[in-house]
Amino acid sequence: MIPHAELTGVYTIDPVHSTIGFSVRHAMISNVRGRFTRYEGLFKLDGSSPDRSEAYVSVQTDSLDTGIQERDAHLKGPEFIDSATFPLMAFRSTGIVPLGDGTFRLDGRLRIKDIELPVALDVAFGGAGEDAFGQYRIGFEGTATLRRSDWGLTWNTALETGGVLIADKVTLSLDISAVRLDEALAA
Repeated sequence: MIPHAELTGVYTIDPVHSTIGFSVRHAMISNVRGRFTRYEGLFKLDGSSPDRSEAYVSVQTDSLDTGIQERDAHLKGPEFIDSATFPLMAFRSTGIVPLGDGTFRLDGRLRIKDIELPVALDVAFGGAGEDAFGQYRIGFEGTATLRRSDWGLTWNTALETGGVLIADKVTLSLDISAVRLDEALAA
């Protein structure tokens, strides 16, 4: 395990080696998975005092991709995230709690549309080290479960067999690789 103090620094998400995704139950029988393809994030890590670390992530909502253009257009439209009116979703941390064994609870505020609410992410440290190009990287995975209706994403349709077409519960999943910025740039 890498000493925590060595992790101290300012990092930016490497979108080529990262994924911000989601899954939601569809027709009460299977999950639909999707991801966002354009985002950026900044992490200020304090390895000596992890509770002083900070995270900021913004996601371009029109980059939503489930692999089906017609579904993506509906999800980006006014009945869901309304990317024309609200082009960004944003997360900012409010605290981090070390849970042991390289796991943390990252508390923060998630803004979707014009609603900002608290969210807790379960985060697992994946590792750190220098890559083949001499850049120092960190990696982690995270998950959170939220109710889309809390952010006003309430469109749905009833099924003849009972239930609804789209579940209210959404699982967010993050698989992040971030590169430490040069100390001169981070100042």
